[in-house]
Amino acid sequence: MSVNPTSAEIAEKAATKTVSETVEPQGARAFEPPAQEPAPPRLFEEVLLAVDNVSLRFGGVTALAEVSFDIRKGEIRAIIGPNGAGKTSMLNCINGFYHPSEGKITFRGEARRKMRPYEAASGGIARTFQNVALFKGMSTLDNIMAGRSLKMKANLFWQMLRFGPAMREEVEHRRVVEDIIDFLQIQAIRKTPVGKLPYGLQKRVELGRALAMEPDLLLLDEPMAGMNLEEKEDMSRFILDVNNHFGTTIALIEHDMGVVMDLSDRVVVLDYGRKIADGTPHEVKRDQKVIDAYLGVPH
Repeated sequence: MSVNPTSAEIAEKAATKTVSETVEPQGARAFEPPAQEPAPPRLFEEVLLAVDNVSLRFGGVTALAEVSFDIRKGEIRAIIGPNGAGKTSMLNCINGFYHPSEGKITFRGEARRKMRPYEAASGGIARTFQNVALFKGMSTLDNIMAGRSLKMKANLFWQMLRFGPAMREEVEHRRVVEDIIDFLQIQAIRKTPVGKLPYGLQKRVELGRALAMEPDLLLLDEPMAGMNLEEKEDMSRFILDVNNHFGTTIALIEHDMGVVMDLSDRVVVLDYGRKIADGTPHEVKRDQKVIDAYLGVPH
């Protein structure tokens, strides 16, 4: 009797094997990744700056109405809200450009009721602006060097002589500026007048000038306004590096919600000059008042 299988047996075996290997075992299910949970918030305890029931009025117009929140040392604090919500007015109060009609602002435990911008700057608060505020005819290096002016001790006489203590001091400050230029990766434009630079690079130079002041609190007013996607990614990376590597506390106004949710530790939301929410990005984006007033996501 022949031991070789017939063609019919071969076909039957092949069919059986194909079915057994391709049919999913009973009860098996495709893998479904768990729902992504928000990263646990970083914890900050020391309050660097506190805003206590601040109101700001211009005649019959109320720009801010009894706003209270704090900025803690080491965090990235976002201030968001629709246009006209009072965000820039709040930064102007913090750095002394405006004085609150009511309430107080406390910086490092000291109430600053009538603080002037130069006092804020010398006290450790630096600022960038919604509209770039640079010396357009000066080079990148000279613009950033201007941020060191409050750190210079030599008087006008020694600065005019250009030797001795003034020269040694300038060498030291220039070394700091060169480090900032390297950090921001703008070596190629260090001698270029900033008026000839594209908008994204001008924003980076303005950040460099603020960093040259070695601030404890850095205020960024829409640092990514008008930027394309690549420029936003670069600026986001620099902001994170400033916070992580230098330990600089940052308060920023930004309309790009993706940037806000990725960068910030806590978010305060203003609407018509009033605070309507305050918390972690995860909490704020789920707050119905914020959704109705700003995010525009349907119920």
